[in-house]
Amino acid sequence: MSTYKIYKAQFNNAKKLGVTIKPSENKHKKLDVFDKDNKRIASIGSIRYGDYHNFIETKGKEFAETRRRLYKIRHNKTRGIVGSKSYYADRILWD
Repeated sequence: MSTYKIYKAQFNNAKKLGVTIKPSENKHKKLDVFDKDNKRIASIGSIRYGDYHNFIETKGKEFAETRRRLYKIRHNKTRGIVGSKSYYADRILWD
């Protein structure tokens, strides 16, 4: 199980999408995303890399905003596909 700290904003982002999140059972991922029937949809976020909320806490808002912008550019092709892992990572970890 992941030791990743889940931020309140991430819980709120997941709630807006109609899903729930829990620390991932995959040791290489941050979060597992579950649908309303408690079925796992995706495991998102490599533990090797930061995310928006983590960067705000560790390196400040300006750095986090830059990393967010670059993430969104890098994943632009897949983050808009509703239901994809990239979609959930974008909406939960980077918003």
